[in-house]
Amino acid sequence: MELIFEIRDAEEGGFYARALGYAIFAEAETWDELRANVLEAVSLHFEDADERPRLVQMHYVKDELIPVEAA
Repeated sequence: MELIFEIRDAEEGGFYARALGYAIFAEAETWDELRANVLEAVSLHFEDADERPRLVQMHYVKDELIPVEAA
């Protein structure tokens, strides 16, 4: 099983992550800290090692609004 996390920039700096389809969340100031926090959150959520996903995908989403001027 693969678990996908959507990663976004946090308004106050750093990152926040949420698992798609599960109530698993993590946040951190750096990418390396976020990776560690995501793995810890997954381990805590799936206490039974047999049910734990074998892969975690961290999908970084960056929203940007660009104004379009009338031609």
